Amino acid sequence: MASEVMQKETKLANGWLAWRVEGRIDISNAESVYLSGEKIVEREDKTVLDMEAVSYISSAGLRVLLRLYKKANREGKEFSVAGAVGMVKKILLDSNMNSYLNMCQSLDEL
Repeated sequence: MASEVMQKETKLANGWLAWRVEGRIDISNAESVYLSGEKIVEREDKTVLDMEAVSYISSAGLRVLLRLYKKANREGKEFSVAGAVGMVKKILLDSNMNSYLNMCQSLDEL
């Protein structure tokens, strides 16, 4: 059974759509997270994934981020991540995701 993650969207004053995900992003829910993100990227010009409340990300979760980044890039749109902390931030940096993604400390940096 797939573990569900909480997701919430907020339109920021500067034109970005903040998409907040809470919980784990792993093999059990990666496709569901991707499909939600795909819909957002399709309709928004600038999307930021707020990862402040993400407690864990697996390699399946990293693939989700890369797929969303590539989709946005192909469509001439922007996709960033913000707020990653602790182990999640370490995983993103250790996997060199910052070479692809714009990684912000907080939504205020956009």
